[in-house]
Order: sequence, then C-alpha cells, then structure tokens
Amino acid sequence: MPDAILADARTPLRTPARAPLPELAARAARTGSSPVRDILALTARPEVISFAGGLPAPELFDAAGLAAAFRQVLADDPRRTLQYSTSEGDPALRAAVAARATARGLPTDPDELLVTTGSQQGLSLLATVLLEPGDTVLVEDPCYLAALQIFSLAGARVVPVPTDDEGIDPAALDELAARERPKLLYVIPTFQNPTGRTLSAERRAAVAGIAARRGLWIAEDDPYGELRFEGAAVPWVASFPGAEDRTVLLGSFSKVMAPGLRLGTLRLPAPLRRPCVIAKQAADLHTSTVDQAAAARYLATTDLDVHLARVRDAYRERRDALVDGLATALPEGSRWNRPAGGMFVWATLPAGYDATALLPEVVRHDVAYVPGAPFYAGTPDPAAVRLSFVTHTPEEIRAGLGRLRGALVEARGER
Repeated sequence: MPDAILADARTPLRTPARAPLPELAARAARTGSSPVRDILALTARPEVISFAGGLPAPELFDAAGLAAAFRQVLADDPRRTLQYSTSEGDPALRAAVAARATARGLPTDPDELLVTTGSQQGLSLLATVLLEPGDTVLVEDPCYLAALQIFSLAGARVVPVPTDDEGIDPAALDELAARERPKLLYVIPTFQNPTGRTLSAERRAAVAGIAARRGLWIAEDDPYGELRFEGAAVPWVASFPGAEDRTVLLGSFSKVMAPGLRLGTLRLPAPLRRPCVIAKQAADLHTSTVDQAAAARYLATTDLDVHLARVRDAYRERRDALVDGLATALPEGSRWNRPAGGMFVWATLPAGYDATALLPEVVRHDVAYVPGAPFYAGTPDPAAVRLSFVTHTPEEIRAGLGRLRGALVEARGER
C-alpha cells in the first residue's frame, strides 16, 4: 500500500463543528411524567402487592371470548379487518355502544360517536379542538392525573374546583366559572379517580345548570360507571337540562372488557363532531380496525352484562377486604371512604404524615400505594393516599395490608 494512503488512514478524522440541538417545545418541558406510571415501574416485581395502579384483574378478562371474536372476524372478513378504516370508527361497534348508552338512559345515535384509541385519546382530541394556550380549564381537586398532563400539554391554565366527600362543590364551581371565564370543565362524576366519590343527582343537575348559565363545555369522563356494586345508578350529567348540547361523554372499554384493546368512545355534540374527526385523522388516521371489529363481534355474540356481573362480584369482595382491613393497617386517626363501585379508595393519614416521603419504606416491604399529592391541581394534601383494590385477590389484599402496617410502624419508629 503506498505511503500516502497509509498516512491518510492514520490521520484521525476531524469532528465537524456542531451547533446545539434546538430546545424542546415548552409544552414538553413543563409537563412531568405520571407518578402512577413511575411507581408501576418500581413495583413490577411479582412479589410486590401493589395498591398503586388501577389495573383490572387479569384473571377476570374474558380471554376465551375475546380470542373467539378475533378468530371469527379474521376468518370471516380478513380483507376488511386488516385494512385501513374510517376515522369515525367501525359502524357495528358504534351501533353497539349507542344501544348500550340508550339502554342506560341516554338516547344516543351511532353518528354521535367517535371511536378513539382509548378514552385517553378522546380527551386529547377534545383538548386539541377546544383549547388555545392560556385558556382556562376547571378540574376537580384532586383530579385524574393524566387529564392534568393533557391540559398541560395543551398549554391550558388549570384551575382547581374545591371538593368534599360528595364530590365537586357546585357553589364553588359557580363562583370560579363566573370569575375565571373557563372554556371547559372536566369531571369524573361516578367513582372518581382518584377518590372513588360519586356526585349526587342534585349536584349533577347543578353542574349542568352552571355550565349552561356560564357558557362552558363539560367533559364528562365515565370509565367506571358500569362497575357499581351497590345502590342505584345516577344519570349522566349529559342527561340533565342545560348540559345536553354542551357535554362530551367519554367512554372506555378498558374496565369492562380489557385495557389492552385500547378502545374508547366520544359522544359528541354536533358542533364538535367534525373537528374531532379531523383531529383524529391528524393523530392516527383511525383506531385499530381489527380491534374494533373484534370488540363489535364480541358485543354481538356475548352478553357483556353477564361478564360484568362476575367482575362486579369479585371487585365488591376486594373492596370489602381493603376497606375492612384499613383500620388495622393505617395509623390511628386516619380517614377513608367506602366507594359504592369503581376501583379506588381515598385515604388520609393523620396530620404530620407525608405519604410521598413514606413510599420508599413502604416499597421496601413489597407493598405500594400512590401518594395523593400529585393528583392536586391546587394545594396538595401530603397525607392523602390512593389505594386500588381491583388487581389482587382478597387474600392478597389482606397480606398487603399486613405489609403496609409493618412498613408504617417501622417508618414511625425511625422518626
């Protein structure tokens, strides 16, 4: 090899001058990770009994029924079910959802519905079409964490509305709506996440009237409404006078069928239908065709209410195991509720306790909860805790409460 070539080969390549990369968008910089998702990563070890995540019990999934539905749609019409589809969603699935909503007291036409990739996407689409940076959104305090993330990414100004043991305070809502001139109110009226509270019919009527009088949209999120263990169902806010033309109802298949399907729905007033379809086109074109087809076939061939009765029975036992065991698991002076359905219990430790600071010691004992502080858009309560009762059996729940008691006793001894 000539000497010149050898010399060139031995000469180190110069690194070209490089300018710094552009900064992230402000929305990405200001929006933090979900503490719930972070805790789930920390507690993924199989030996951990976790009350942290709102994870439906996997042994209660109708895996056989869903598998049969997938096999049937792939065998009967593979060209359609594996192809691109419309942004609005599978007509058969929309018809089935509309029929269920109508049967539950809210007359619904399939054309009012948009199928989304989980109800989480539905809320994102709604934020996209309604919110400009700086617009005001009213939320329950405490509020569903992922909703706070969505509104942060949209650049909205989030204003918390005070709540009590019965949910959002209508008088406070009216005062804030008059003063803050919000564009949107976001609520989970039934078995709320994180508190498990349910808003009474009287308060729902008041919320509807306030929205009509003050001129704001309502996003009514209902992922847990069919998980009622006791008591009579309460009508949707969307059904009350004043709310009919201004309420978007978000639905989800995650809690009634399986979260892995990532299927949700938006029931939209007429002015929002086309804008949300366009936002959906920009987001992902459409939700999975095969998943929608399988869900529609499942609903056509399976009695979902029979399946839900089995789920509710199991979850009722698990709620009882958790609530009945908290008196010995938590320190004296703690408070908690007994939700009539859903997935969560909201507890408050005595004054002076910091649930976030205690969490590492709790996890060290192979048990977990979610501290309540991150759920607040306003001033947080450091002693608040969210506990989910659906993932584990009653026996596992009792064992987990024993570990929790030991962790808290040990942590108190170290102080």
